[in-house]
Amino acid sequence: MARNNDKMSREEAGRKGGEATAKNHDKEFYQEIGQKGGEATAENHDKEFYQEIGKKGGEATADSHDKEFYQEIGEKGGRARSNSSDDNDGKMSREEAGRKGGQKSRRS
Repeated sequence: MARNNDKMSREEAGRKGGEATAKNHDKEFYQEIGQKGGEATAENHDKEFYQEIGKKGGEATADSHDKEFYQEIGEKGGRARSNSSDDNDGKMSREEAGRKGGQKSRRS
């Protein structure tokens, strides 16, 4: 709590404001403002913006997770996709595709 001339720090003011807001609003309030913020962001940014933040998020995820993480999510995704459709017209099963995708991500 760094104070200059008995003034509240920016960090402390933000924390107190957040706590007060949380006491006065429910889950629906946060869902609504989140949706409005998402819509405003979509109106103000183009495809390249989303590609860039997706790339940054992917890089951050890759830095914080190991190969087993990618294999596990690939297998889970494959199982979920496989369960959503029983007819694969002789193509590779979605579970197999998810497993192979997870293995490929691990090698990167």
